[in-house]
Amino acid sequence: MPALMIQGAGSNVGKSLLVAGLCRAATLRGLSVRPFKPQNMSNNAAVTADGGEIGRAQALQAMACRVEPMVDMNPVLLKPESEVGSQVIVQGRRVATVKAREYSALKPSLMAPVLDSFNRLKSTCDLVIVEGAGSPAEVNLRPGDIANMGFAMAANCPVILVGDIDRGGVIAQMVGTKAVLDPADEALIAGFLINKFRGDVTLFDDGYALIARTTGWPGFGVVPFFPHASRLPAEDALDLPRSAGSGAYKIACLVLSRIANFDDMDPLAQEPGVSLHMIHAGQPIPGDTDLVIIPGSKSTRGDLAYLRSMGWDIDIAAHTRRGGAVLGICGGYQMLGSAVHDPDGIEGAPGTTPGLGLLDIETTMTPTKTLTRTQAIHMATGCPISGYEIHIGQSTGPARTRPFAQIHGQNEGATSLNGCIMGSYLHGLFADDHFRAAFLKLQGAPKSTLSYSQTVDDTLNALAAHLESCIDIPGLLALAR
Repeated sequence: MPALMIQGAGSNVGKSLLVAGLCRAATLRGLSVRPFKPQNMSNNAAVTADGGEIGRAQALQAMACRVEPMVDMNPVLLKPESEVGSQVIVQGRRVATVKAREYSALKPSLMAPVLDSFNRLKSTCDLVIVEGAGSPAEVNLRPGDIANMGFAMAANCPVILVGDIDRGGVIAQMVGTKAVLDPADEALIAGFLINKFRGDVTLFDDGYALIARTTGWPGFGVVPFFPHASRLPAEDALDLPRSAGSGAYKIACLVLSRIANFDDMDPLAQEPGVSLHMIHAGQPIPGDTDLVIIPGSKSTRGDLAYLRSMGWDIDIAAHTRRGGAVLGICGGYQMLGSAVHDPDGIEGAPGTTPGLGLLDIETTMTPTKTLTRTQAIHMATGCPISGYEIHIGQSTGPARTRPFAQIHGQNEGATSLNGCIMGSYLHGLFADDHFRAAFLKLQGAPKSTLSYSQTVDDTLNALAAHLESCIDIPGLLALAR
């Protein structure tokens, strides 16, 4: 079956968005399409229909293909837990936590499951659109590579190289990549795209021609900046905005050092009655905030220390004294308790870290990870919730007798006596339009009129039309064949 790989001349050149747009464009042309990324690094994960986890970008790309996300779409996922170590997820399941040098030794053994997933995926569709990771110009990483040219060579997959003109130096990006690649790898590059152009595209005609002439690669187009990208779930924490919306109801979300599954905030950022502020390092929580959200974290104890180093614990205490509401999601829920115990050193050195003491619970980290899509009932509103769980650790304590929700009659999460402090393991809850509207109404926010899933689908259609207008999609699809 045909496949085409999109690689970048650098990190964050817009590969994920381009693949999503190409997936939707090819789907609209009547093709059965699947996304694939051999190796991803992200703490923003999605739970798949087959009970594993993959990068959030591949879940969005699956949505662009109008299919359910599956673990084969992202067979290797790295989830950073520290500056030097990451959790390694293979075909949806955690297999190890390793340091960078240890991963280099592990990496060659991962080509087999990568190709296994790729071949299985190919058998289900007309076309696979593959996304690389980082850049093939990082030739120091070429030995044992499974993410870029190593995969393309093993799968005999043609490559389109993407450059980001918005950050400058795109000619050097493209020509320099050709210069450092091994000739056998360079021969796999079938053409190039220029992404994120602002202004009059014709001003780059000479530069475009220079790249084509110098590299010998055909160009497939220049993609103008897509202004509605923020309406789609982001995967990289570097893309998190400082603020979004101008509504009267003010929400502050803490940008933790190991923030995870932060796309929980995306629907709130688009609510017309909400003003969402992402609180970055060095910023205080504004005194007029209505709701503080402590999001998920890949390192709960580490981010508790980070939270305190920012002085946010003092801000939260003042916020709660004023009667403000606090919602902790997953790791944020664990932080709200009196203590987080890690006797086996699952997230780092063994030990206990005092929590914020806002909910009468304690959490103990356990090796088993919960990975499940979940249907629940929100206790305060009686509204159904569609979400997912992706966490380690079990939380116990008296506050759980006042649950945030119930799952099949079992208590989930916890709330304080006055109902202002809430904690839950449920991710994705705000993507559920009915729950989000009921929750915001309960908190005193203006009535919600947003259909989030429809907004995402409409934006994917707009992205596909955007690409159809500026690049040679028939030529790209012909390459894949």
